[in-house]
Amino acid sequence: MGSKQVIFSAVQPSGKLTLGNYIGVISHWSNMQKMYNCMYSIADLHAITVKQEKKVLKKQVLDTLAMYLAAGIHPKSSIIFLQSEVKEHCQLYWILNCCTYFGELMRMTQFKSKSKINTKNVNIGLFSYPVLMAADILLYQSDKVLIGKDQIQHIELVRNITRRINFLYGKIMKTPEVYIPNLYSAKIMSLLNPMHKMSKSDVNKNNVIFLLDSIQCIVKKITQAVTDSGNKIFYDVYKKAGISNLLNIYSSLTGVSISELEVMFEKTTYKDFKFLVAKIVSKKLYQLQEKFYYFRNKELYLRDILNDGACVAKMKAQKTIDRIYHAIGI
Repeated sequence: MGSKQVIFSAVQPSGKLTLGNYIGVISHWSNMQKMYNCMYSIADLHAITVKQEKKVLKKQVLDTLAMYLAAGIHPKSSIIFLQSEVKEHCQLYWILNCCTYFGELMRMTQFKSKSKINTKNVNIGLFSYPVLMAADILLYQSDKVLIGKDQIQHIELVRNITRRINFLYGKIMKTPEVYIPNLYSAKIMSLLNPMHKMSKSDVNKNNVIFLLDSIQCIVKKITQAVTDSGNKIFYDVYKKAGISNLLNIYSSLTGVSISELEVMFEKTTYKDFKFLVAKIVSKKLYQLQEKFYYFRNKELYLRDILNDGACVAKMKAQKTIDRIYHAIGI
């Protein structure tokens, strides 16, 4: 794959992808192919920290891949693979578990929040999720990791684990850097509760724009988005969280800066602004949906991509495992 740096990114196939997933991560993947050697994983092992139906999970894997392709990822320019098809992820996961402390994982804010939401399924997989994430990244000697802002704490843990391993066994792994293409676009918030992240697991689906929502549904959700009692459009995440979220969405999908938008919409009413945001989102997602359904109907092609990607990923992963096993003495 040449001398370019390696960048890693992954998305779980656990449910419908959202506008937040697209803006924060997926929309940047296509351009990165020109600058980096890209490893894109469909993280199905991560998905089973919550109960999954077999048929549904298999379908969602192909749905996720079709969306990758619709977003502009090309299998000849990037390596796209299914996490569970590369057994070395689990091998490295165990080694990293043995170099990670209980207290470190207890401090992870995502574990704290998710364990409160689903109190009946606080399993070890959820607890050690960041360690498997570390294995995913380190297995391919990744220089950078494309993430949303909410994953920064996990990557700091990955870096700490890497430093610890390198101290114990010699410099056998690269210490990856966080790559966030745009700090504004890295985190899209809930439409009705804009102090919280937009999440596909949200019980209230009016909080979330899914990538396969109909145009009518998109317009309805955005026009009903929570704003504030004022009438001026400007960016302030504390005083105007709802308006700031809509500005983020508009800016991310058009490339127009927040400051330019503030001038552009200086005399625009909230009602008209919401309509303009809905128009931009609808146009972008309509184009994406057309490409998605085109690829989704080519199931054999999708399976071939995953098979080919797994073969390349396995070769790279095995080299890392061999080096680590040799250093450890197993």
